[in-house]
Amino acid sequence: MSDPIMRPVVQETLENEGYTVLPAADLGTAVDRLKEMTPDLLIIRSYVESIPGYEAARYLRTKCPGIRVLMVGGLMDDDRLRHPMMLAKIDIFPKPFTAASLIEKVKEVLNEPL
Repeated sequence: MSDPIMRPVVQETLENEGYTVLPAADLGTAVDRLKEMTPDLLIIRSYVESIPGYEAARYLRTKCPGIRVLMVGGLMDDDRLRHPMMLAKIDIFPKPFTAASLIEKVKEVLNEPL
């Protein structure tokens, strides 16, 4: 899993559940990681470096086609964001959430067909 600018608590939660997490501090690092490996899931915030998360995810998918994407963050109830995310087949997980609900959502997304 990869997440540009993943929060440490999210990383710790996923690692405690047995997932390998490869955080990326920025889009450039995420691109470099995607050149080296194909993660099962990209977890991305609703905004990355002032770019809407769905645009960042769309860009990262050009480097790793077919990757599953889970977007976490605030402002997820905004229809201007929801529509492009649905078109891009990006799963949405709004804040606030608990560790248990995060794990449940990750498992759900990983079990979805590509």
